[in-house]
Amino acid sequence: MIVLDTGPIVALLNRRDGGHAWARDVLKTVREPLVTCEAVVAEASYLLRDRGGDLVMQLGERGFVSISFALQSQWLSVRTLMRRYANVPMSLADACLVRMSEMNPAARIMTMDADFAVYRRNGRQAIATIMPSKNA
Repeated sequence: MIVLDTGPIVALLNRRDGGHAWARDVLKTVREPLVTCEAVVAEASYLLRDRGGDLVMQLGERGFVSISFALQSQWLSVRTLMRRYANVPMSLADACLVRMSEMNPAARIMTMDADFAVYRRNGRQAIATIMPSKNA
């Protein structure tokens, strides 16, 4: 599964975004299910409020991406992550995505956020990511 962060969603839906081509090209090749969390949907909708925040909701309605995380049962784990990375600082969305990667070890996080190179799942494990190359 591919866990989507806010950046790729925003880039995909905003042709003026510097990461638009990268997000579009990567997502064309993905065959795994695309999942995210409600915190990412909220962030992306807010960031795209002037350019079609409604488009984020349409991604879910059309089955392009699904919500695969229930914060209700993960409060403690998410709060623990946010405390561990308070110096970064870690957003609620980032903590949810890291937790999703802990719950689904084969998952890769598609992100444009370099903080995912710092975050660790299960304490010490690097998180598999799909990110733009530094040379792009």
